[in-house]
Amino acid sequence: MESPRVIAGVTRIVRDVGIAEDLAQDALVAALEQWPRDGVPDNPGAWLMATARHRAVDLVRRRENYARKLAEIGRDQSTAAVLPQEPADPDDIDDDLLRLVFTACHPVLSAEARTALTLRLLGGLTTVEIARAFLVPEATVAQRIVRAKRTLATRNVAFEVPYGPDREARLGSVLDVIYLIFNEGYAATAGDDLLRPALCEDALRLARVLSALMPKEPEVHGLTALLEFQASRAAARTGPDGEPVLLKDQNRARWNRMLMARGAAALTRADAVGAPGPYVLQAAIAACHARAHRYEETDWPRIATLYALLAARAPSPVVELNRAVAVSMAEGPAAALPIVDALTGVPALREYHLLPSVRGDLLARLGRTAEARSEFERAAALTRNEREREMLRRRAADTGP
Repeated sequence: MESPRVIAGVTRIVRDVGIAEDLAQDALVAALEQWPRDGVPDNPGAWLMATARHRAVDLVRRRENYARKLAEIGRDQSTAAVLPQEPADPDDIDDDLLRLVFTACHPVLSAEARTALTLRLLGGLTTVEIARAFLVPEATVAQRIVRAKRTLATRNVAFEVPYGPDREARLGSVLDVIYLIFNEGYAATAGDDLLRPALCEDALRLARVLSALMPKEPEVHGLTALLEFQASRAAARTGPDGEPVLLKDQNRARWNRMLMARGAAALTRADAVGAPGPYVLQAAIAACHARAHRYEETDWPRIATLYALLAARAPSPVVELNRAVAVSMAEGPAAALPIVDALTGVPALREYHLLPSVRGDLLARLGRTAEARSEFERAAALTRNEREREMLRRRAADTGP
């Protein structure tokens, strides 16, 4: 997450997220050139931040509108040369990362552009990874990011955490962004590793910051609860060699009890301040898993009911696929297969590897092994995560004739 922190810190100076991203990349290139020769500094993150900020100050000085920029940020030329220090408290609302999230989620941008831009700037994801998360073409995401940067610059969007009605209006997009960043860390869309712990940690920290900032908003607490519960299982989700471990096979003694308790507390706060929204419902589902000491004790009927409520409140093909899994556990695979079959023609799920993975599992449980093996093979071909691909290939090989 060093790159997003540098981008956020530099944005405070140049007031342009596109330029800030370029300067952060310049600092990373400088590090690749200098560190092998001069050695890695004691604090690499501080070195990157200082290098990028120095370049930002130089750039501002060279621009024709230097005087106007100085007036906007309340500095004169002499003080602009003094680089600001890192915030003492990483959870303070003055956190530049949080400012960056709200700036990227400004209502002048479309909902899709807000999420794509923040994933790029804050999550450090590539265009390919963002496209995978969105289930849309890579070119579409690239266009959204370019246009979003241009719009923020031309509309002179302030680099700040909004207050009052503006903050409320932008909250939903911010929550979605934080969740997608966490999810990319929790189940990486590509690469050799299933987990990217740094993304999970930063998303969870931002969720906690928002909970403190907006204590009367149930969905903020709901998101925080959801992330706490999911993070509590992270250590058990991979085996000794980094291979994925399915929920039913996880060693629940490795689940983090402190994070589970924090999740339960956040869910209690959410229930106390308002009606449940999509994130509160998802947190309630996660709580059902957390309460089960053994996989066999999971309250699948309640989970299926909660997914039905979620599908009614925030319908999506992915929610419906998850509901099918819960129905299969509560009522059996025969009850769930028609739900999954109805999703096979949905364009958004055409390249989604979990659809054939779930269908393969249902078919295997129904004894239709040849079809199941074909579905697992298709899922393995679709995923870009090497660990998931290996697991799916094993499942295909282990599925009998």
